[in-house]
Amino acid sequence: MIDKEKIKELLEASPDGTITAERVTAAGLHRSILQELVENGELYRFGRGLYVRSNAWEDDFYLLQRKYGRGIYSHDTALYLLGYSDRTPAQYTMTFPKGYNSPSLKQESINIKRVVPENYSFGVIELRSPCGNPIRVYDLERTLCDILRGSGSDIQIVGAAMKKYAASKERDIHKLMQYADQLRVKPKVLRYMEVLL
Repeated sequence: MIDKEKIKELLEASPDGTITAERVTAAGLHRSILQELVENGELYRFGRGLYVRSNAWEDDFYLLQRKYGRGIYSHDTALYLLGYSDRTPAQYTMTFPKGYNSPSLKQESINIKRVVPENYSFGVIELRSPCGNPIRVYDLERTLCDILRGSGSDIQIVGAAMKKYAASKERDIHKLMQYADQLRVKPKVLRYMEVLL
């Protein structure tokens, strides 16, 4: 009973309403208590080793990134989170480094993108999810290059985002061209910019 109370204290101290099996073990408590709390409805298991308080406001963006720590929101999902698309993505898009493999990833409703390690970590920023939790997303310039690089992006969304970017006071054309060069989409980016600027 004392262990259950300690876990409840850890949960109360958690600002996002989550607790991990690792944290429970580090506190010297037995993980079986987590299962008891799931069975009596106080917690639910979001993923392997990640538990959420049943009465917590569920933030899918935050919880998915907690579950898949190497995933960075990208493409149409990043456009939405950055305020450059008003379409809520039907499926979240996350980018992972090539070689990263998690068996449960295939069971998620995630659009998975993989990149070579040297293109994985540049352009990453942290912002707040719609529920206010910190999440990692590619910045706008990186996202624009990514959507031009791949296939399957809605041409209307791409066109609207490029138009909004070209009109923005915060645009950084130098950074956009630098990213475009590294991601090998410079000709496509130049075509859009020549028309819009």
